[in-house]
Amino acid sequence: MRPENSRGIPVDPVPFIVVAAMGFLFCYSYGPIYLMEFGAELGGALGYTTMVFLAFAWYAYYRLVWTARPDLRVEVPAHLRLRRLVLGALVAAGVLALLSLPLLGPHLPR
Repeated sequence: MRPENSRGIPVDPVPFIVVAAMGFLFCYSYGPIYLMEFGAELGGALGYTTMVFLAFAWYAYYRLVWTARPDLRVEVPAHLRLRRLVLGALVAAGVLALLSLPLLGPHLPR
């Protein structure tokens, strides 16, 4: 059974599954450790991480399934695809670097 968008048209579920799985990996890789570094208990850190993941998965479903319009697919020029890929990689590297800073705090020279 394929999921349907808000207009009742079947939509490919693979992009949603991939984005939701990557969100799960990212949230549970960084969330509990990051929150426990700031003093949260393990149960609370897992709870907050679960809430963030569910919000992320809901947004991914809304964006990639519920509001998807397969009839509007067009070819995107290669230079625009490359630009989006490079900018996305830079943003991802920056976010990962910022998320690692609190973990390095006790080891940095003062």
